[in-house]
Amino acid sequence: MGEPTPLTGPDLAAGIESSALAEGKPLLGHAGGEAVMLVKVEGRVSAVGATCTHYSGPLAEGLVVGETVRCPWHHACFNLRTGAAERAPALNPIACYQVETSGTKLRVGAKLEAATPKAASIAGVDSIVIVGAGAAGHNAAETLRARGYTGTITLLGRDTDAPYDRPNLSKDYLAGTAPEEWMPLRPREAYADKGIMLETGVEVSEIDARARVVRATDGRSFRFDRLLLATGADPIRLPVPGADAPFVHLLRTMADCRRLIAAAGGAKRVVLVGSGFIGLEAASALRARGLEVAVVSPDPEPLFRVLGTEVGAFLRGVHQEHGVTFHLGEAVKAIEPGAVLTSSGQRLVADLVLIGIGVRPALGIAERAGIAAENGILVDEYLQTNVEGVFAAGDVARYPDPRSGQKVRVEHWAVAQRMGKVAAENMLGARRKFDEVPFFWSVHYDLTLSYVGHVEGAFETTISGSLADRDCRVEYRQSGRLAAVLTVGRDRESLEAERALETSA
Repeated sequence: MGEPTPLTGPDLAAGIESSALAEGKPLLGHAGGEAVMLVKVEGRVSAVGATCTHYSGPLAEGLVVGETVRCPWHHACFNLRTGAAERAPALNPIACYQVETSGTKLRVGAKLEAATPKAASIAGVDSIVIVGAGAAGHNAAETLRARGYTGTITLLGRDTDAPYDRPNLSKDYLAGTAPEEWMPLRPREAYADKGIMLETGVEVSEIDARARVVRATDGRSFRFDRLLLATGADPIRLPVPGADAPFVHLLRTMADCRRLIAAAGGAKRVVLVGSGFIGLEAASALRARGLEVAVVSPDPEPLFRVLGTEVGAFLRGVHQEHGVTFHLGEAVKAIEPGAVLTSSGQRLVADLVLIGIGVRPALGIAERAGIAAENGILVDEYLQTNVEGVFAAGDVARYPDPRSGQKVRVEHWAVAQRMGKVAAENMLGARRKFDEVPFFWSVHYDLTLSYVGHVEGAFETTISGSLADRDCRVEYRQSGRLAAVLTVGRDRESLEAERALETSA
């Protein structure tokens, strides 16, 4: 999950001159054998752990915004006063330390105890049910407890696994470089310890919004005062002959990935159908396992609708350098034992086929309950649906984007986590708008892309720097408005772009 920040810089327990600390610029050092940084904001100095609790990113290289610091790798955000993880993908806080002043010297003292949340209650809310135990649902449940909610929390998941790190399914876990124990977001027993009733392998069949009851296919029912729908999305199946064959796979769940890994162990050639993020990341992971990989897609370049033609061509080149072959402008006509047939008549030999052509929001139970939906469950800026007390978050939710003025649905892990947190706070009576800038990262071999913002439809691109040198910034504009920024090799610049987009709303 990443290595701890190395111990460099001054011994902060021994002390430094206060003049060495500049406003808003972290100073990295160490204390008590741990990486620690000092940050001065409006004259007040905080001492906190310098290692992000997500994937051990170097927080001292991050961006200070107000009384927070943001990680340069995956844009987690921590409070400098309390250490609390304020933004996903981090779940755990960073340590806070005493700061002692003696004359012109600053010294880091003892580690501080984490604050205990104050009990929070809202009249008439004693039971909260969350349908969906992915990024949004899990974060919502944890946020409720972190905000001091003492009522019943029921977290219902279709997966038989406890909540896990879904982005890793197409990255290190599939590649074989992340062990299974890395994958759970929490040990299963941690949910009981926090008073969260986690029920996995549960298929919800009905929501009775009037009676305030959720019913499962196994006959159980769960009463709610507030309900969060975080049902996510389901992979689109390829509508061609042979697509249901045993050697044809989808990749959405841990169970899917386990089956794919098992099949990869006895395979030599794999055909990936689709050239989106899941398909390309899986191509990288399966190449790491030594498989021959071919990609079939009707697109002229991978991801051109999202990233543009130039970036798509660059990504294609990266994969070709690693031995991946592409069959672009091609559709799949049929799948037969041992081969994929394309629309141009090619027969691509395959021991294994992986379909990655996108997902659709899981709307069934919402629509049957009379909850408004159109390419997602429709929510307002507070993530509430048209039914009082029923909220939605994550891949299934379509919300008003304050920058474009449009309703959007964003299929990113960190976005789903952040939506879950905001929904939880609003279920407890807060009136917090969800207005965060979307962020995702994508890994291809040793290449990482960072993307902030959101674009739907036609856009114009401007590239600063060099894609070939893996040092660039790509701006995406719609009607002259900066809508998104992709960076390669410029982590700090990605944080600055995120901040600029926040202030443009």
